[in-house]
This record gives sequence, C-alpha cells and structure tokens, in this order.
Amino acid sequence: MGRLKGSGASEMRTVRRARIAVAAVFAVHGAVTGNFATRIPWIQERLDLSAGQLGLALAFPAIGASVAMPLAGRISHRFGARAALRGLLALWTVWLVMPPLAPGLVWLCGVLLIFGATAGMADVAMNALGVEIENRLGRSIMSGLHGMWSVGALTGSAAGTVAAHAEADARLHLAIAAGVLTVLGAVACHWVLDLRSAPEEHPPPRFALPPRSALIIGAVGFCAVFAEGASLDWSAVYLRDVLDTSPGLAAACTTAFSCTMAGARLVGDAVVGRFGPVRTVRTGGVLATAGGLLVVTASGPALAIAGFGLIGLGIAVVVPLAFAAAGRSGPAPSQAIAGVATITYTSGLIAPAAMGSIADLTSLTISFCLVTTLALGLVAGAGVLRTPAGTDATGSAPHPDPSTSRATLS
Repeated sequence: MGRLKGSGASEMRTVRRARIAVAAVFAVHGAVTGNFATRIPWIQERLDLSAGQLGLALAFPAIGASVAMPLAGRISHRFGARAALRGLLALWTVWLVMPPLAPGLVWLCGVLLIFGATAGMADVAMNALGVEIENRLGRSIMSGLHGMWSVGALTGSAAGTVAAHAEADARLHLAIAAGVLTVLGAVACHWVLDLRSAPEEHPPPRFALPPRSALIIGAVGFCAVFAEGASLDWSAVYLRDVLDTSPGLAAACTTAFSCTMAGARLVGDAVVGRFGPVRTVRTGGVLATAGGLLVVTASGPALAIAGFGLIGLGIAVVVPLAFAAAGRSGPAPSQAIAGVATITYTSGLIAPAAMGSIADLTSLTISFCLVTTLALGLVAGAGVLRTPAGTDATGSAPHPDPSTSRATLS
C-alpha cells in the first residue's frame, strides 16, 4: 500500500477496509453454494428425480453462469463497482429461496439457470474488485480471498448439514439462509471500493469473445478446476468402488480434500509473495501430479486420501492467480476476468460428466489418469502467469496516481 502516491493515510485505510469487505463478500458467496449443495438430496426426493434428471438440472447453473458472466463488466461500467456488486450479490443470495420451490424438473432447470447467472456475474464483479485491491496494495491477496470463499462454503455446508440432520424443510432453511446472507452481503458491500469509469471511457460490449490472453490463462485455470471438480465429485466414489472402503471413510476423503483446499488458499498469498506465481504454480503442479499418481496406484485408502490431499494442495492457488493474471493482462480487466471465469466454469461443468463417461468406457482409475495428466499441464503452463515488467514479485503493479487513473475512487 506504500506504493500509493499522494493518497495519504486516509486512502490507505480505505483500501485495507475494502480488502476485509471483499473477503466477507467472498465468504457470503461461498456460503450460498454450501447451503444449497446440502439440500440437493431434499430437492431430488421432493421432485422424485432420477439421477440422470438431477444431473441435467445441475448442469444449468454452469450454463447460466457462462452465458451471463460477460455482462458483469458492462453492469459495473454503468452503475459503478460497488453498486454493481451489491445488486448482483443480492440477486444471488435472494435467489437461494427458489430451487426448493420449483414444482418440477423444467421449472428447476429454469430456476438453476438464473441461479447460475447471478452467481457468475457476482463472481466476476467481486474478483475484479479483488484484483484492483491487490494492485493497490502491491501484494498478493487473491489466494486468501478464494480461501475465504472456501471457508464460506464449508460454513454453509455445516449449516445445511445441521438443517438436514434435523429434517428441516429445505424451503424454510434456505429462506432463512437467504435472508441472513443477503443482509451480510449488503453490509460488506457498503465498504468495498466504489470504482467508477471515466466519462469518456466506452462501455464494454454486452457479449464478446474472451481476449486471447484470457484464453491462454484460462487454459491453466481449466486444468486446475477440472482436477478440483473431479476430486470433489468422484473422490468418495473412488474410495468406495475402487478401494472398497466404508461410506463414512469415503465421505471423509471429500471433506479432507475441501479442507486442504481451503487451508492452502488461506496461506497461499504468503507463498506467492515469497516465490512468485510461476514457481508457486509449477510446484503446485508437481504436487498435484504426484497426488494423482498416488490415487491411481493406491492399494489402500490411506495412500488414496493422501493423494487427494496433494491434489488439493497443488491446485488450490491456481484459480486465484489466474484471475489476478487476467486482471493484469490488458486494458479491459473485467472482460478478461469474465473470459477466464467462463473457461473455468465450463471446466467445472464438463469434469463430472467426462469422468463418468471415461469410467463407463474403461474404469474410474483411468479417469483419474486424465486428472493426473491435466495436473502435469500446470507445470507446463505456469509461465503464462509470469508477472509483466513493472510489477513486483507478486504480480501486483504499483497503483498509478489517482489523477491519472481511468477509474476513479469515490
């Protein structure tokens, strides 16, 4: 933050306070996901959906997010970053009440399409603000912000688990959760940076192909998110079906993987600050590859759980660093971040289906060979996260004098 020129202690406090506020926003966003995920079985039972029908419905959030995320930059340009984030986050939290109210499969697909659209736009808006704060502070914070998302998701999952164990009606549970998270989100958004575009700046297009830089950076994020989605969705199944473990131990593996991801993200900024993004991601790729090899060669649950832990440890900081790199990659940060987010959401969409299809044709062990190969791709692709000239070791650029910045801080 000492890199800010002519802004004084007041703006220093503003940016530091904004960092805490954005971290809270990330946690709220994750808590919505965590609460919803725990009540999916209730929704499936209420609507009497088959596994295939449920899988179809659960594809719609990613579809909605992929379609809507390019709009986030235009909304932020029109209303300012703070108002845009406040509105988009409120839409996401309030819409949590809708999935358990859907009367049938078609309605559920439509509800989840909007659910994903609001989630994706809020995701782009909060990541764009996170990148801006990182640049103003002059040090890495994105890994910690995504760690807060994981903390929020775990907290939401815990709340949902308690509600499910108590056999609470999901309509009541999610309505209460939506109300609490909407209030928390609105309070947090009050303290984020209120960035506004300069009057002469042209608004970004409503829909546009991601810039080439975002495609390259997004490919690295694709590898990490595929490994994450595959591990989250299939680790318990792998231990149960391939290694013949108990359902409790299989479920504990997924929980351990999530905790590893959250912990690694919370300490990831210190690691990035020490070694830089390229070395961090390359080392992470080596760890994730070793973890994948442990999984596919494991003869017992202990080695497999250790392997999934290494995968989580290795991929944890990749997506936060990809967003940060996208925000520095060109003159339109929101568009680049939306492009990377679209690619990563697409990866999360196809990973479960791809793993299942490969397992049907061959085996689940072969499916995780693909995960191992993609983890190795992180080692090869880490160079695209290299910091440009004029930035520090973390990749954060000194913030320009406010009088010359294209975006003004209110």
